[in-house]
Amino acid sequence: MNTWSWPVTKRIGFTTSLPVEVLYAAGHTPIDLNNIFLSMDSSELIHKAELFGFPRTLCSWIKGNFSAALSTQLDEVIGIVQGDCSNTNSLLEMIKEEGIPVYRFSFPSLRDYHQLDLEIQALESHYEVSRKQTLEVKARLDQIRAKLVYLDELTWLQRKVSGKENHLWLVNSSDFQGNPDQFERELDEFLYQARQRDELPTRIRIGYLGVPPIFRDIYDSISDLGGDVLFNEVQRQFSMPFLKQDIVDQYLVYTYPYTAFDRLKDIQQQIVKRDLHAIISYTQSFCHLQIDNLLLRKHINLPFLTLEGDQPEKMDSRTILRLESFFEVHS
Repeated sequence: MNTWSWPVTKRIGFTTSLPVEVLYAAGHTPIDLNNIFLSMDSSELIHKAELFGFPRTLCSWIKGNFSAALSTQLDEVIGIVQGDCSNTNSLLEMIKEEGIPVYRFSFPSLRDYHQLDLEIQALESHYEVSRKQTLEVKARLDQIRAKLVYLDELTWLQRKVSGKENHLWLVNSSDFQGNPDQFERELDEFLYQARQRDELPTRIRIGYLGVPPIFRDIYDSISDLGGDVLFNEVQRQFSMPFLKQDIVDQYLVYTYPYTAFDRLKDIQQQIVKRDLHAIISYTQSFCHLQIDNLLLRKHINLPFLTLEGDQPEKMDSRTILRLESFFEVHS
């Protein structure tokens, strides 16, 4: 196993996946604020943001990211101001007001190679690293990402890994939990144990679409009702499964920052490849991606259930009833 020296100089928070290779090349520790938000007392973080004046009718992830940034001793926060949440610019202003430096990164709206290359160059310039250094780190991280591709195959092809386990590993690959070598050691141990398991019984083959859920029990509930999540759309994208050699190409094929139709092309390919039977699409309250969900529903010819979440808690009785009814009809 090849390892890399990971000197730590600064702790850099970010609001969604971006070329994390640049941060590691600069010797910094990248921290995905979304993962921090859910690992802490999430309800308390939302309450703290509302005490700052954040409105109730605002996405909980924005409020959670704000409080997580203030609670995590960060040296800087990178906000993805194009290709993610439309509220990120304002979030960065609030974070800056509290004394934390901020940096803005944009994915080009039309998936343009030249524009994305310029954005990555600007990020490299900001952190004083060369493209050569970035690519050296990318080669190291891609060794880990190749193992995540295998983990994904253990989920849908060999049926040794549950949808919930798949979700947790892939979602944490956005920052490798700040320590790629430790992440890989733990991943190797998990994969070894998973290979020894008996094959899980295949029931209703579910595709999960949308951002990672704020509900804490959605995967357990799907399993209890007879479903198996064999495809986690956005979490898989975070793991950069295409393993392109060119870093610009890698973040061009990454579908999440681009249009609903860019996402749809990948989703439809995976529906066929994984022989999915039904779709559960998660949307966050007060999020613009709810509109994209309308297009996904229109163009996906499978039983399709949209679930909306707001707070970091277990699913409410109404949502559970809708999920139960969906499985009763399509089992």
